[in-house]
Amino acid sequence: MKTSRILINGLIIYIGIAAFFLVMEAAGLKDQIYLRLVNFIFVIYGVNRTIKGNFKDRLNGYFANLVSGIATALTSLVLGIISFVIYAEYRGGNEYLQSFPRSYVLGGGEPEISEFIIGLALEGAAASVIVSFTLMQFWKDKVEKINEVDDIAHRPH
Repeated sequence: MKTSRILINGLIIYIGIAAFFLVMEAAGLKDQIYLRLVNFIFVIYGVNRTIKGNFKDRLNGYFANLVSGIATALTSLVLGIISFVIYAEYRGGNEYLQSFPRSYVLGGGEPEISEFIIGLALEGAAASVIVSFTLMQFWKDKVEKINEVDDIAHRPH
């Protein structure tokens, strides 16, 4: 598990999601909740880069790669939450949060920034685990096939 790879790919995810959020905000589309699903593309891309890089470096342990993927996604989540708090405070704090659809918040109603953060953290943590686990299943199958070919190629004839 390479910490630098985790941090770099976490930063890539963060930049992608932050830029997408700012574009949605500028275009007046922040109330379109289904556009938030596009965030998965950035998470999938960054986590896949981490796991793929690990396998290229022959770091083949399932659990180690799963943890690397989750850590990559959680890195971007922490950076994103910090940035969102700063941005929301800059835009007016709790008044700014009231401009979001009620479906963004777990409990509905008029959320405080702390409640919004908890919702984002839970959603992001769940996405981190789901994406990492799914990608590990994909890479596990590929690595098993590559290892079979290597075993056949290196057998004495």
